[in-house]
Amino acid sequence: MAELFKAFTVEDARAALARHLPVKKQGLKLPVLESLGCRLAAEVRATEDVPGFDRSTMDGYAVRARDTYGATESLPSYVDISGEVLMGQKPPGRLGAGQAWRIATGGMLPAGADAVVMVEYTEKLDESTIGITRPVAPGENIVRKGEDVSAGEVVLPAGHRIRPQDLGMLSSIGVTEVEIIPPYRVGIISTGDELVNPSERPAPGQVRDINSYTLFGAVKACGGEPRLYGIVRDEYDELKSVLELALQENDMVLLSGGSSVGTRDVASKVIDSMGKPGVLFHGISVKPGKPTIGAMVKNRPVFGLPGHPASTMVVFELLVAPLIRSGSYPVSEKESLIEFPLLAEITRNIRSAAGREDFIRVRLLSQDGRLIAEPVLGKSGLINTMVQSRRPGLHTRWERRG
Repeated sequence: MAELFKAFTVEDARAALARHLPVKKQGLKLPVLESLGCRLAAEVRATEDVPGFDRSTMDGYAVRARDTYGATESLPSYVDISGEVLMGQKPPGRLGAGQAWRIATGGMLPAGADAVVMVEYTEKLDESTIGITRPVAPGENIVRKGEDVSAGEVVLPAGHRIRPQDLGMLSSIGVTEVEIIPPYRVGIISTGDELVNPSERPAPGQVRDINSYTLFGAVKACGGEPRLYGIVRDEYDELKSVLELALQENDMVLLSGGSSVGTRDVASKVIDSMGKPGVLFHGISVKPGKPTIGAMVKNRPVFGLPGHPASTMVVFELLVAPLIRSGSYPVSEKESLIEFPLLAEITRNIRSAAGREDFIRVRLLSQDGRLIAEPVLGKSGLINTMVQSRRPGLHTRWERRG
């Protein structure tokens, strides 16, 4: 059993867990339209060029660029209209010198053409002749075959989380089914004799269960599938029974509360009784969130998260979120930088104790072209500090100090 509060650094805690993480989950095939937010189990390669032909990006006339050189409003270049491109059809001929074909946006460029003149830069001389008042260069106002995607190109790498624009990419190369990594199933258990359901009115000494709802949302936001197991009293047999069920039904289990020092603290003992290696650490050198348990039971990660809401969210982001998002912790400097991608100037000095990393809730603001971090101070037991710590359109933020 891990020594109580022999605090690990975040890096040490991650390393201890990483040594026991199970192999990656087996892939599952899904229709593309059901894959949004899922991670790819295998890379996706294009089997054909996109677009599959040279096409116009403007309404106008397909021409040879050399036939427009020197054209001006006062001295247009005159060309003969010798054809028209019909949408969705291959042009039935070849464009010759001094000729132009009518073409709409998205139309296939006829053989011999290498540019499109916008209709705004033409003037009609008669039914079969136009004057071009502005020259075009080869490739202007067209998209070349394979310019978007080339056949054989890796369009999405393994591990990539599918976004709305990726659905468009997959459809463009004719992929209607992808192999994804099944999302992490995460069991959530709240512990504590003082907790009641949010629908109940707390009696003196009782509080509503906040963390179940916070963790449910956090797991969802990371792409996981959360499942609530309700409130469990600080009683050994009851907690063990619920934890056993949660381990059977999920890939990971989160216990909220029951991780601090106290005569009624049973979480660590229950976890350690259920199989090796059991508890790997009990305490990490961060504030808030020091009384955190990290364990592996039956080849599944189990976390004992602090009872205070702010502490729970900070530890979740440090130890739990990376596993749900990608199944592992960052191993390279580049991957580590992605975790905290924003640099901001803090508006006041904040003391940080030696040997400890502090995570300060902040409100991000833009000021004279700089990103400013305004601390939102408050005790870790207050959920409102997390609600106030935000930037419009972004997730909760905090600054890392150590």
